[in-house]
Amino acid sequence: MTFDLHDLEAVAAACTDLASPRLGAEVIFATDDFFADKARLIDPADPVFIADKYDDNGKWMDGWESRRKRGEGYDHCIVRLGLPGVIRAVDIDTRHFTGNFPPAASLDACYVAEGEPAADTVWTEIVPSLSLKGDSHHPVEVESGATWSHLRLNIYPDGGVARLRVYGKVECNWETRDENEVIDLAALVNGGRGVAASDQHYGSPSNILAPGRGINMGDGWETRRRREPGNDWAIIALGHPGVIEKIEVDTAHFKGNYPDRCSIQAAFVTGGTDASLVTQSMFWKTLLPEQKLSMDHIHTFEDGIADLGLVSHVRLNIIPDGGVSRLRLYGRIKRGA
Repeated sequence: MTFDLHDLEAVAAACTDLASPRLGAEVIFATDDFFADKARLIDPADPVFIADKYDDNGKWMDGWESRRKRGEGYDHCIVRLGLPGVIRAVDIDTRHFTGNFPPAASLDACYVAEGEPAADTVWTEIVPSLSLKGDSHHPVEVESGATWSHLRLNIYPDGGVARLRVYGKVECNWETRDENEVIDLAALVNGGRGVAASDQHYGSPSNILAPGRGINMGDGWETRRRREPGNDWAIIALGHPGVIEKIEVDTAHFKGNYPDRCSIQAAFVTGGTDASLVTQSMFWKTLLPEQKLSMDHIHTFEDGIADLGLVSHVRLNIIPDGGVSRLRLYGRIKRGA
């Protein structure tokens, strides 16, 4: 069923974009991408329109666009998700496509344990055909509870789509993971997510959970300059509850705007909502007491981490403000928690 952008924003905040290239997602096939490269369909940046930009094939558009179909059938493309997961919602975004958007679209999904879909792969429709508008978001709730690895976006019969966002939960197969394995419990690839932050002026807190080191100052979480008392903070939900043994705070690329200090609080949370966590987090116990930070540096902390036992959420406090590139919370899971 379709729902509005407010609903989509709530789902997006509670989920991960499984079609994000930073997780390894890729558009692996398109029947046609004559006018606009299929890879742009999952570009994490918002689509743009450049009025006077043309290439050898015509008007440059920021998305995936096929040529005008002159026969039977319709176009489609296949997206390999960065990580298999359960999809809660998608957004088929036609922004800036006005006279060249598809009149309708649908989505199929499949699960392939290794490799790519083959001719005999069974696809399941997860979003029935729906009418599209030009220059618009099309948020759609997905009711399937299955785990999927690939999506097939069908457009009827041709045209352009700016972006496809796929919000869901990463399937981490926790029941098969070794409880003695030390892993980054907060990593996006392990189901971690940014829940809330005092300020997201220059980036989402989910950025600090992404794989690898930050590629530039924009690939992190940075707050505006604080002009009032207090400090900024971000709440992170771990992919699975666990006992944290090692912490890394990376200020890569932040030189004149890194936080002066940081501290971390943590708790094992049961019940409530993401919104209620903001209030609850003020009273969580200290996991890592206040630590001095420096510019463009990986800060590793093992000594001084409090023995709080099992935790499910942390609150990163940066004092007073600034930017952090990555946060790593290494520990061991405990099944049944």
